[in-house]
Amino acid sequence: MTTKLAQIARAHLDAWQAADADAVAGTVDSYQDPDTAGAIGGDDITRHATEFLHRFRNARFEVRHAVADETTVVLAWTMSAEHRAAYRGVPATNTTLSIDGVDTVARLGETVRVTRQFDRLALLEALGYQSRSLPADESDRYFGTSSRIRSGRTARPGALVLTSLQIRDDAESAEVDLLVSPIVTALRAARGFLGMSTFDIGDRKFTLSTFDTPEAVRAVHARPHQRAVRRFFQGGLCLRSMTSVWQSTSVHDFARCPRCAAVVAVHKGPTCECGWSAPDDSLL
Repeated sequence: MTTKLAQIARAHLDAWQAADADAVAGTVDSYQDPDTAGAIGGDDITRHATEFLHRFRNARFEVRHAVADETTVVLAWTMSAEHRAAYRGVPATNTTLSIDGVDTVARLGETVRVTRQFDRLALLEALGYQSRSLPADESDRYFGTSSRIRSGRTARPGALVLTSLQIRDDAESAEVDLLVSPIVTALRAARGFLGMSTFDIGDRKFTLSTFDTPEAVRAVHARPHQRAVRRFFQGGLCLRSMTSVWQSTSVHDFARCPRCAAVVAVHKGPTCECGWSAPDDSLL
């Protein structure tokens, strides 16, 4: 590659590798990748590159293949980098990832434009996350993701704790997830804790925790939870917070017998008339 455009393409890639956001913007007039939602230029390139380089440290690009003519240069590369800050809601994993991508550098008159392509799904999977397809939000209906944490205990729930947080963006969502992790660890060891489910929907993060008695809810107030509370009241985390405790008045647990298809009222007794017994498990 000996053309002037090829030199620009190489300088642009070198600027990324040098973690120099100003140089990234200074080498081209227009830039686009899957995270820019269209072509950007000038200071917007600098801001975007700064954010990327903050998330993915010590990025190294190995060019696997290159093709060039007078108007276009295509560089196929493999990038390795350290994931050090939240990306699309994924908290920093502090691991090194490797993904493939392509830079297409084109000259349009006096303008040099870079279009970068990489597979965001592959990137998320490299971080240990699975992608799920969700419908677009509607005017009165929103969609999200969820998780379930089990304690292994099978007692009937006597109390529920429902919390809700309003977040600003993906980065704040990732910080909340990091704060929740030690809370879950502490709760698993607490007497009376049965399980937890989390729901992320739009700009809301919900947590539903179950306990065998209302008195066991005190386990929520362990030190990890206190740290999270301080981040809200003193550290500016999240826009709004709500916590509520609900006491159970009744629990009806039914299971279908795999032998005879009869419905067994497990809350009255786990054994079917045919002799099958429902597993000592819980839907919580």
